[in-house]
Amino acid sequence: MRSGSAPDAAPWNAWIGLGLAAAGLALIGLGDLPLRDFDEATVARVAFELRHGLGDAPLLPTLWDKPYLNKAPGLHSLIALVIGATTRPEQLPAEWSIRLAPALLSCLVVPLGGWLQWTLRPGDRSSAIATSVILLTLLPVARHGRLAMLDGTQLTTMALFWLALLQLNRSRCSGLWGAVAGLMASAMLLLKAPLLVPAGAAAGLALAWGREWRTWNNRTTAGCGMLLGLAPGVGWHLWHAHIRGSEALWLWGGDGAGRVLLDAGEGSDLGWRVPMIEVLEGGWPWLPLIPFALIWAWRWRQSRWGRWSLACLLTLAGAILPLRTQLPWYSHPLWLPLALICAPLLAWLVERPLSSKRAPESPNPPCRWLLLRLPIFWCGLGLLLLLLGLASFSSIGSSLVPYRGLAVVLGLGWCGGGWWLRSAVPQRRRLGVISLSCGNLAALALLFHSPLWLWELNETWPVQPVAALARNNPGAALTLKGYDERPSLNWYAKQRIPRFKGGPGRRLSDKPQENCSIKSKAGRWTLADCR
Repeated sequence: MRSGSAPDAAPWNAWIGLGLAAAGLALIGLGDLPLRDFDEATVARVAFELRHGLGDAPLLPTLWDKPYLNKAPGLHSLIALVIGATTRPEQLPAEWSIRLAPALLSCLVVPLGGWLQWTLRPGDRSSAIATSVILLTLLPVARHGRLAMLDGTQLTTMALFWLALLQLNRSRCSGLWGAVAGLMASAMLLLKAPLLVPAGAAAGLALAWGREWRTWNNRTTAGCGMLLGLAPGVGWHLWHAHIRGSEALWLWGGDGAGRVLLDAGEGSDLGWRVPMIEVLEGGWPWLPLIPFALIWAWRWRQSRWGRWSLACLLTLAGAILPLRTQLPWYSHPLWLPLALICAPLLAWLVERPLSSKRAPESPNPPCRWLLLRLPIFWCGLGLLLLLLGLASFSSIGSSLVPYRGLAVVLGLGWCGGGWWLRSAVPQRRRLGVISLSCGNLAALALLFHSPLWLWELNETWPVQPVAALARNNPGAALTLKGYDERPSLNWYAKQRIPRFKGGPGRRLSDKPQENCSIKSKAGRWTLADCR
């Protein structure tokens, strides 16, 4: 951390600029690709029914006119407002209107993460800016945030929740910050309610570790503010229980914490390895910093930064890794504490002193000699990516053509960044971090401008031609033969099309339908009446 007689001013201009960059990145190609299964299409339909008041009571979500008991409607309600402002009632909302609210809300984690670091390390401008830079350039943070899912918005609410608690011993506005903490807890209750438990436990552990509540300016006022802020979230769940009775418990137990804790769902064969793989795949180029940063944070465990970063990471990891159901986005809450831990080490690589002398209260990072060779590693990775980009011009590397632009911009950014970070001149090292970050940022912009960013769409057949077949042939209910029900097909067809389970009726299939009257075709798909 920096030392000096006068504290530096918070880098508000940098945070605002990085937040605007995150917003611009989030809007690139936002509506170019169709909604994916399962979450996007399900979220869109629930929001659509909320917009048109199809529920059994105000503020209670439904899915195809049946109670929706998977998640509370916090984000769905905001998407419904966007639908109402941008779409005529008879139209199917555009993809960008479904993704707009979560995309913009998710961007807020970039400046909030920097502010959170600033609160943990007052006066350390470099670490505060580095935290925002890391959050801006991570592929999982940018990609999941622009999807019509709850994870990106949840990360933003968690950041503001922790930030509000951290402000209680510094600000005279204890009631205001207590209310903000309560409101963010309410927001989590209205997004993914069970996640409030580990998020609150992480903050509680950090507060207890440093006994921070003793320094709160006005504990009574802060507590009243928290209770006031909690009222909307708790009130909705009480209203839900009042209308739907015991069914409301399914949101917490059967389809909430109970399912993910006890039921190994599809795609969960690797168990705890799934979130580990997601971190290993999505943490570039900052991934090599993590092991060094963890050791450094442990050495700093008596500092506020060390306590909070370790408590938050270990608590969330302890809540996520044992889950029986493991989906790639379940690891999303880990990125905020990882950014908090890695940013000071990235700042040290840039601002490191030329000599090894240090103050007793400011321990050097572990394996300093190895850390100083990380720039060579980044430079080597950049050269490898450039070679892959060049290989795409040959017949041998023809399969790499779609990734050529990504490889070239990443290669240039990482190679230049690693080279400049080797310099003994701090200004050139700063240029190195800028090069690394701009390489990632440019690659993300190219990715989001292409069809590659939503790679799940390539894992199965496209639904839009089949949905058009269903829409253009109204009549009795349809079933889908040979495949499980797909929420995205339901969304674009404007009707629920369940899996065929036998018996007569109208059905969609991409296989020959014998002894049936073929009503319409779309490629290899047919809509047949099999009575």
